[in-house]
Amino acid sequence: MKRFFLLLAGMMMLGITYSQETDWQTVYEKSGSLETPRYEQTIDYCRQLAKGSKMISLTTFGKSPQGRDLPLLILDRDGLQDPAAIHATGRTLLLIEACIHAGECEGKDAGLMLLRDLAITAPGAGNYASHFTPASKKLLDNVSILFIPIFNVDGHERFGPFNRINQNGPKEMGWRTTANNLNLNRDFLKADAPEMQAWLTMFNKWMPDFFIDSHTTDGADYQYVLTYLMEIYGDMDNGLTTWTRDVFIKGMQKHLVDGGYPVFPYVDYRNWHDPRSGLITEVAPPMLSQGYTALRNRPGLLIETHMLKPYKQRVEATYQCMLATIELLSRESKTLNSLVLKADKFTSSEEFVNTPFPLQFETRKDDSTVVDFAGVEYKAIKSGISGGDWFVYSNIPTTYKIPYFYSTRPVVTAKLPYAYIIPAEWITVIDRLKIHGIHMTGLKKDEIVKVSTFRFKNPKWQNAPYEGRHPMTNIEYDEITETRTFMAGSVLVEVMQPAGRIIPHILEPKGSGSFVYWGFFDASFEQKEYGESYVIEKMAAEMLAGDPALKLEFEQKKAADSSFARNPQLILNWFYNKSPYTDSRKGIYPVGKIYDKAVLESLKR
Repeated sequence: MKRFFLLLAGMMMLGITYSQETDWQTVYEKSGSLETPRYEQTIDYCRQLAKGSKMISLTTFGKSPQGRDLPLLILDRDGLQDPAAIHATGRTLLLIEACIHAGECEGKDAGLMLLRDLAITAPGAGNYASHFTPASKKLLDNVSILFIPIFNVDGHERFGPFNRINQNGPKEMGWRTTANNLNLNRDFLKADAPEMQAWLTMFNKWMPDFFIDSHTTDGADYQYVLTYLMEIYGDMDNGLTTWTRDVFIKGMQKHLVDGGYPVFPYVDYRNWHDPRSGLITEVAPPMLSQGYTALRNRPGLLIETHMLKPYKQRVEATYQCMLATIELLSRESKTLNSLVLKADKFTSSEEFVNTPFPLQFETRKDDSTVVDFAGVEYKAIKSGISGGDWFVYSNIPTTYKIPYFYSTRPVVTAKLPYAYIIPAEWITVIDRLKIHGIHMTGLKKDEIVKVSTFRFKNPKWQNAPYEGRHPMTNIEYDEITETRTFMAGSVLVEVMQPAGRIIPHILEPKGSGSFVYWGFFDASFEQKEYGESYVIEKMAAEMLAGDPALKLEFEQKKAADSSFARNPQLILNWFYNKSPYTDSRKGIYPVGKIYDKAVLESLKR
């Protein structure tokens, strides 16, 4: 009995609550692992956790378009709730996110149980609490946790049994997109959704050292309950890449395999639904969660549980993957924190600026490794309905020896300037960069600056909308140099800063998901003045008579483009754009690049 009271006193000192009255089982556990809680049930349980342990705090980081709070749980062994205070302890800060796709809810149920099991000791807390003892709670000596149980809160409440046709449970779940029909996991760079703007503000306030994003797959059938993806293919800092590949992934895999959860990297198939065609992994663009955090010098773990496995297995695998992460971060806390600091210093250095920066990668088709892949037997049948291949999977496990393509190489690189300069009138772009936590310096007065920039040619856009926009599908340009007046309020975006890897993806037109691609600068491509036919007809005849080279160009244009040759309006507008009246600024990128460090320093004074 004396030992029990000593143990109880120790737990109280740690902020761990022992309660016989409180029911600590989650909605998921009470349902026999078949259901997931609604938004209000989730918030109620979060409040219960915060009330039950001094180590847990509940706050919010914004509101959704429909007015719901975006919840954030903070787990710190000392009950700290301030980012600077937690970082000052030297603990590694882990951010876990669930329900960015609100129908993929394993992370919510696993995370609620995990925080409970770390912070609460109580009878009947569920089968999971047996993983922990007061000694194992020392994990929190080196790790603090931020947990977002539901990110897409509005989509979560579009609740029903028919939201995930490919998914085996829970009984009901939320919807993939937000109330504005935006996919948040395509929005990390352009940040159109209010929820994403709130997330980025929160991320820059807390600057976590490691990130987990929990999902459920679609795609083919196979044996693995859980697959994962991390950015180890060329777009993350070298030191963080080596640690992630050689330390974290190996440790995580061992933990899961030892616990009965074999894992494999999250892959696509060279031919969709057909594993025998070969496996392929690609570099994630920064519009995706772990692609974004990798470019912010924070390793991100994408968890993808397999949609056809029972919900209970998927939640348990997610729980174990989160637990493995906490255990690894606890052991590797000092090393990871040091590598993150080193990566931030590198992107703030001239060495970073003077190194060609990769903007787009491709997975090499000439380099693969044969791997064992735990799949299931299947056959492809020619469908009498669709005419396509119908892949029919059995329940017979089999191991395939198939090629795995994961070696990547950059196919588009950029020469980085010391700074980009954005004109004051492009305030939407400037404000969006502020949301990303990017440091900028405003011009105090009008300045005449020599810059490099781009003149676009033959721009084309996608006809159908994608994520609420019509992305540019053809980005071609010539680099030019010009002297331009930038008004007071224009901003200098220096590349040498911790966020330096994300800046080129936003401001280089060929960045992966750049603001040019997403249409932030579409007005620059619009023709606003035209000539009336009764004016242009006379002028065109005079131009042809006085310029044989122009006449030859005109005849060649008609011969090569029959639609142009049959369209009087296009023909007359062609002559207008060859005249002195044309808009000389049309198609010129408003953003300038400053390669001369002395020019940059003079503008900052």
